[in-house]
Amino acid sequence: MNSELSSLQVKDIGEQGLLERLQRFCPPEIIGDDAAILETAPEQSLVVTTDLLVDGVHFSNLTTSPEDAGWRAAAANLSDLAAMGALPLGITVGLGLPGEVRVSWVERLYQGMTECLQKYNTSIVGGDIVRSPVTTLAITAFGQVNPSQIIRRSAAVVGDAIVATGVHGASHAGLELLLHPEVGQNLKDIERTALIRAHQRPQPRLDVFPILWKLLASPYPMPNAQCPMPISGMDSSDGLADAIIQICRASGVGAVLERRQIPVPKTFNRWLTPEQALEYALYGGEDFELVLCLPQELASDLVQHLGEGAAIVGRITAGSTVLLHDEQKKLPDQVLSLSQGFQHFGE
Repeated sequence: MNSELSSLQVKDIGEQGLLERLQRFCPPEIIGDDAAILETAPEQSLVVTTDLLVDGVHFSNLTTSPEDAGWRAAAANLSDLAAMGALPLGITVGLGLPGEVRVSWVERLYQGMTECLQKYNTSIVGGDIVRSPVTTLAITAFGQVNPSQIIRRSAAVVGDAIVATGVHGASHAGLELLLHPEVGQNLKDIERTALIRAHQRPQPRLDVFPILWKLLASPYPMPNAQCPMPISGMDSSDGLADAIIQICRASGVGAVLERRQIPVPKTFNRWLTPEQALEYALYGGEDFELVLCLPQELASDLVQHLGEGAAIVGRITAGSTVLLHDEQKKLPDQVLSLSQGFQHFGE
C-alpha cells in the first residue's frame, strides 16, 4: 500500500466511499439491501441486520430520554426487517459505556427497547457490554421471511409506481421543535406533541406486508419461483429521496417524483414554507416508513388500504436520473442526489 493510500482519512472519502471499500469483505450475494439474507429452512430465510448508534450522533439527552433512545434503536432495526418483508425473531444488543454512566440510565434504555419490541412479540435474546469512552449501542436484529416474499432494492422496473407508506418529514420536524422550542408557535399543543412523538417513538411499518400479501392473493398471483415478487423497496430512515435513489441505483433505473404528491403532515403549512416542508420530507430522515415500487394497479390498492398518509409519489423510468417534477409546471425539474441529504463523515 503506497503512502498516499495509507494516509487517507475516512472524511476524505465519506460514508458512501467507505461503504464501497468495505463491501469487498462481504459476500456479494449477501450485501446491498437493508438486511442480509441467510438461507436456513426450505420454507424460510433468516434475515439479519445491524445498526450502530452513538451518543451525540444518533441520540442526545437534550432531545431524547433513555427510554426514547432505546425505542428508536429497536425501531430502526425492526424497520430494516420490515423493508425486506421479514417478521422479527429477536435482537441482540452490544453496549459500550463509560464507567460514569448511571445504572438507572442503562435500565431505562433497555426499558424503551423492550416497550418497542413487545408490540411485535419480539425479545432481546443476547448481547455484550464493554467499556467505552462514548456511549455506543449496536443492535443486531434477526427476522424470517419466505424466500419467495423477500423484498429487495434491485427489483424495480420501468413503469412501476413508487409508494410512500406514510407522511415524511414529521420526525425531523419533531427534532426541530425539541432543539428550538421557540419555533412552530402556530401549532397547537397536541400538534407539537404528535410531531415530537414521531421523532422520539417512530413506528416500524411491520403492518404493511400482511396487507400486501392479502392483496396479492386476489386478483394478483402470489409470488413463487415461476412468478417472482413484483415489488422492490427499502425503508426511508435516511430520507425519502435517499430511499428512491438507492432503489434506482440497485435496479439500474431512474425515477420521477411528483412534488405535490409527496405526503407531509398537515400541520406543516401552519409553520413551514413549502420549500422547507419539501426539504424535511425528502432529506429529514428517521421517519421509518417504507418506500415500495410495484405495479400501478397494486400500488393504488395498497395506498387505499393503508389509508391517510400513504401515497403514490412517482414512477420508475428508464435511465438513471431521479427527478423532482412539478405537475403544474410552476417550478423547474430538479435532479435529486445523495449528496443533498445527511451523510456520515460529510463536511
